[in-house]
Amino acid sequence: MRSDIIKILFLGDIVGKPGRLAVQKFIAQIPQEQKPDFIITNAENASHGFGLTQKNYNELLSYGINCFTSGNHIWDKREIFQYINEADKLIRPINYPIGTAGKGYGVFETDKCKIGVINVLGRTFMGLIDAPWQLLEQAISEIKKETPIIIIDIHAEASAEKICMGKYYAKLGVSAILGTHTHVQTADEQIYENTCAYITDAGFCGAFDSVIGMEYEASVNRLITAIPDRLDVAESELSQINGVEIEVDILTGQALSIKRINERINVNEEKVIMKG
Repeated sequence: MRSDIIKILFLGDIVGKPGRLAVQKFIAQIPQEQKPDFIITNAENASHGFGLTQKNYNELLSYGINCFTSGNHIWDKREIFQYINEADKLIRPINYPIGTAGKGYGVFETDKCKIGVINVLGRTFMGLIDAPWQLLEQAISEIKKETPIIIIDIHAEASAEKICMGKYYAKLGVSAILGTHTHVQTADEQIYENTCAYITDAGFCGAFDSVIGMEYEASVNRLITAIPDRLDVAESELSQINGVEIEVDILTGQALSIKRINERINVNEEKVIMKG
């Protein structure tokens, strides 16, 4: 890897223990010469599918992850309020009201350069939340005082909203706009404006034989009966790893490439057993 390029690995929503174990194994198996310089994961579903406990936050940190983004489920484990302000690698969506615990963006050090990471919630089908547009522009302006490299995790339901935000913020010089939340990886990775890596949804990391990481029977019963049955994380022999790998020019902050990751892992075997 050239010294003027940084490789960033972004993994989609981690869902429960199957996702955590798969991510651990996936990162550990990356050959030394191919290892990324910086790893980002969305961790809002990492603790039994809903929220993030401090124990699991520390566990994921031990895997070599450098930054955790989140979303609307970050508050599902009440203990989040006890540690989020001290969790310097964890960010929550920037467009929660002023005074909300945690931070909406961060600037992180690597051996090569600094990287700015912003988390934002979409508003379509997502409940009441502040408008993100001006907040993001302010954050981008602040981060650019320190580094030209800015990664945005857009945690949103509607594809059209993600695409609109992607095109809009690409014109403001961000390095990557990466979608999360639906847990279904899209095949539209591209580079907007010849500068900004984009994908509508990076997918998820968790049980392969599942409904977006959750157990099938309860999921289908909720649809058939309209009764909000308890959802549990699925158990599956295989787990999947979804995400993207991007390369960014350190001096300009421009994305040079984006590659989708879609792999299957059996955490009880030695190697990744299938690549998508």
